[in-house]
Amino acid sequence: MMKKNVLIFGSISSGILMIWIAFIALMCYSHPDFEGNMWLGYGSMIVAFSFIFVAIKNYRDKYNNGFVTFGKAFQLGLYISLIASTAYVLAWLVDFYCFMPDFMDKYVAHVLAQAKEHGATVAEIAKQKADMASYIQMYKSPFGVIVLTYLEVLPVGLIIALIAALILKRKPNAGQSIPVA
Repeated sequence: MMKKNVLIFGSISSGILMIWIAFIALMCYSHPDFEGNMWLGYGSMIVAFSFIFVAIKNYRDKYNNGFVTFGKAFQLGLYISLIASTAYVLAWLVDFYCFMPDFMDKYVAHVLAQAKEHGATVAEIAKQKADMASYIQMYKSPFGVIVLTYLEVLPVGLIIALIAALILKRKPNAGQSIPVA
């Protein structure tokens, strides 16, 4: 039953993230408001990963006699996070390589323009440009894009999985049998 829960709720979370990243990528590219889109992106991650709570509660209450250990609850959340994060990474790879290959150029230009607009000195802008160069370099290989994209989404899922496991863990009452699942 754990596998079924992971697949169902991982698919729901994946669908939300894949649809949202396509929408955000389109909006970001046609209306480059990177900050607004960043908040929308993280908001969509929270919505998508909120299904970790639903999955753990469903597993605990329907299939496990009303209890679940922290470890099992976190494991459910971890698997859902991995499935949804992988879907997010795959969707971003398609968006990036097929539709937005100059994304990093536009993003770096935006970051530097924002720094200049906020009164950064020439030296500060040069330092920020140098800092961004490592990201540009990583984006030159699919592996770098994958790593950076996982680093964007997976920690959000893991934090939500941790919180959900802490909130939803429940030990059996004295004399209650523990099912083997």
